[in-house]
Amino acid sequence: MGPIWGIDLGGTKIEGVVIEDTKSMNVLKRMRLPTGAENGYVHVLRQIYKLVETLTAEIGMRPEKIGIGTPGILDPSTQKLKNANTVCLNGKPLKNDLENLLGISLEMANDANCFALAETKLGVVRDMAPEAKTVWGIIMGTGVGSGVVINGNILNGKHGIAGEWGHMFIDESGGECYCGKTGCVEKIISGPALTAYYNNLLGTDISLPEIVERFYDGMDNKATETMERLIYFFGKAAANVINILDPDVVVLGGGLGNIDLLYSDGFESVKQHIFNDKLEALFLKPKLGDSAGVFGAALLCED
Repeated sequence: MGPIWGIDLGGTKIEGVVIEDTKSMNVLKRMRLPTGAENGYVHVLRQIYKLVETLTAEIGMRPEKIGIGTPGILDPSTQKLKNANTVCLNGKPLKNDLENLLGISLEMANDANCFALAETKLGVVRDMAPEAKTVWGIIMGTGVGSGVVINGNILNGKHGIAGEWGHMFIDESGGECYCGKTGCVEKIISGPALTAYYNNLLGTDISLPEIVERFYDGMDNKATETMERLIYFFGKAAANVINILDPDVVVLGGGLGNIDLLYSDGFESVKQHIFNDKLEALFLKPKLGDSAGVFGAALLCED
């Protein structure tokens, strides 16, 4: 098998990588372009085409297959994208349109699934818990999502929505979500949700990193209230998933995954809510950083 190709289609950027093979993961070429989603669906297709053609010219060979991580889910029955916060992609036959445009076979998965797959096969799970059979890879950042990997394979589910814990109902106080429902996990413990909660309390415009810093300083009771809210609802929401999946490992990705409190107080909050007298699943920080999405996409092309 020759080099493997991966593309991470994000809301603001499209990243492509060409890797020598999955064993060495030696990067031959890497490139980024702006997504330009504000310019519409056709523009996004053209940006992906431009990325592939540029990489092809620089590598000197054309791929037989490309793995693509997307911000939404390819519906198994309609083969159209759904549930993407890059809304111009929703309802579009993205895989079919790209295969016709590029003349290349594609493997496609949700970006959270790619994150979970990469951290399982190449990242922290491989290093810290190689015997793990079930891995739950969480992304908590601008949005809240996750991917599930069982015995090295992504769990997609009948509707393609396995791992979409960000749109479970958790509390009415979250308000209406872009998905049309109310009280979603994403509206409670995402970065924007926490930032809005704090700033609504004080009428300020403070960023989440500064809110976290104020919490650790111990001098801002509203920052404390905001972080306690995060820990409480993280515990409730994560416990609901753990009660069903019972994973060996939980990997906390996204910007909020850098908050150390989640691995101490957050862990204890989950422990209080699960249907068991102890919590033995490992809660780990990811290893691959921004590379997880594009590496996971490339892994979709594995034989």
